Amino acid sequence: MLFLAWASFFFVGSGTSGLAKSVACNWAGIAIATCTLLAVQNATGALWLSIAVGLGSFAMVQASRLAWISATPAIVFGFAMTVGTIAATGHSITETGVSNPALIAAVTALVGALFGVVSEYGATLLCRVPLRRSVTDSMQHARQPLG
Repeated sequence: MLFLAWASFFFVGSGTSGLAKSVACNWAGIAIATCTLLAVQNATGALWLSIAVGLGSFAMVQASRLAWISATPAIVFGFAMTVGTIAATGHSITETGVSNPALIAAVTALVGALFGVVSEYGATLLCRVPLRRSVTDSMQHARQPLG
């Protein structure tokens, strides 16, 4: 789930605006997934499940019409993070406390976006470090006459 959030950060942009938009989009997807999963919690038929997932998909696309959460893939990542957390942990969406899949996904979305900020900062630092000369370049430089 962390890698989805990290990818989401770079998809929506970078810096503090990318952090805010990534987390907002992921959290919107998590909220939509939670509502969808709560709606089908006691459903027994595939028809109701299919309709609920269709409505959840519709909600994700419609939510992306808002400027501050306009990245549909990042919203879908949030939805997927929630469902993936349920699959990985076996906990129901109705679980209370720190084991709640939506809570786990929400925290992971924030941490993943922060990883994006840190990795972006690290890459910027690495680009500023001067490259050392290769051994061949050093030898050619040493053969040049002085003065």
